[in-house]
Parts: sequence; C-alpha cells; structure tokens
Amino acid sequence: MRAFDFLATFIGGALVGAACGLLFAPEKGSDLREKIAEALRKRGIKLNRQEMSDLVDEIAEELQAAKEE
Repeated sequence: MRAFDFLATFIGGALVGAACGLLFAPEKGSDLREKIAEALRKRGIKLNRQEMSDLVDEIAEELQAAKEE
C-alpha cells in the first residue's frame, strides 16, 4: 500500500504542477485552448468539433477562475 500511496501522491503533485504551469504561462487564451484540445486528441478522446470546443472552453474557464482566486 505504501508504494501505491507514494505513486498516487507523486502523480497528484505532477498534475498540480502542470496545472500551475498552464495557469501562470504568459500566453493567449486561444493558444491555451488549442493546447488543451491537442492534449485531448492525443489521449484518444473522440468528440465532434462542437463537443471538443465546448469541453476546451469549459476547461479554460475553470483554469482561469482558479487563477483569479
């Protein structure tokens, strides 16, 4: 169990670090949305163009809201 807890903690920290990197990176929102869309495509998430756009916009809004807090 300890190895699993360590791995889960490490992965969680990596995700938080990646999110912080995105939040504080000085780039336009449209560029950020494009990066999110590309990451989803690479992971095999198959959505039509409108669904992908809606999801990317939702994620970008959540990140922006977290950045403003």
